[in-house]
Amino acid sequence: MGEHTEVLFLGGRSGVGKTSVGHEIHAQLASGRVRHALIDGDYLGMAYPAPDALGIAESNLGLIWANYERHGYTHLVYSQTVSVLHSSELREAMGGTRQAVGVLLTSTDETACARLSQRENGSELAIHIKRSTSIARRLEDESPGWVHRVSTDNRSLQSIASEIIELTNWTEVRRVSW
Repeated sequence: MGEHTEVLFLGGRSGVGKTSVGHEIHAQLASGRVRHALIDGDYLGMAYPAPDALGIAESNLGLIWANYERHGYTHLVYSQTVSVLHSSELREAMGGTRQAVGVLLTSTDETACARLSQRENGSELAIHIKRSTSIARRLEDESPGWVHRVSTDNRSLQSIASEIIELTNWTEVRRVSW
């Protein structure tokens, strides 16, 4: 298990565009017929009352990835706010990986605030903005040196996704034959 697995950890603050960029990476890889899976890790531990966030999320990732792997998948795009900080634990939960690429999506506070204002129209907008600002500082300070930084300010989803795909070298992956 894991000896052929390659994973892209996509992290970043709320409002930076992780979900949108993840979907665009998926679309571009699918267009190029590159076999892969996309998992949004923010949902792997979402429950009430809140469980031990890392423990259940890791366990769920391991179970989901094992199923993908049984079906021949070897490449995973994993999007989650702090994935780049917990890549070792996540890789272990997946049964190990051959290669991992970490990308920290970045944006200015103004950009993240504007995006969150469009997405969050309820009473918790201020809380989301405060949390986003705080986690952005933590991610910048604590992300390992091997993690690439990619700005999402004033850029198209297509250009951001293309840049990230180049970092993975997955365009050289065996194409899916139909």
